[in-house]
Amino acid sequence: MQLHQDYESFIKRDTIIVAVGPENAKSFKDYWSKNQLSFYGLPDENLSVLKLYGQKVNLFKLGRMPAQMIIDKEGMLRFVHYGHSMQDIPDNNELFGLLDEL
Repeated sequence: MQLHQDYESFIKRDTIIVAVGPENAKSFKDYWSKNQLSFYGLPDENLSVLKLYGQKVNLFKLGRMPAQMIIDKEGMLRFVHYGHSMQDIPDNNELFGLLDEL
């Protein structure tokens, strides 16, 4: 929801947000519709994106740990933050600073 709150600020920075989650396509679509999220959601039920970007799974916390990444228009990974809990995510202002430097 943090990304949704500042969605327009990301758009002004020519940034596309894609949230990847472990749910199946129907669950993901239902969640997006219920919460009226403006950005893209990508279901990753087979965990292929998780594996590609090295996102961690913690069985004690019942799932994958949060990860934020900035990928530039050439496909280069410019920033990555692997969180240890859902409270361990960068503030949007930190992301804006990084985006403004690109």
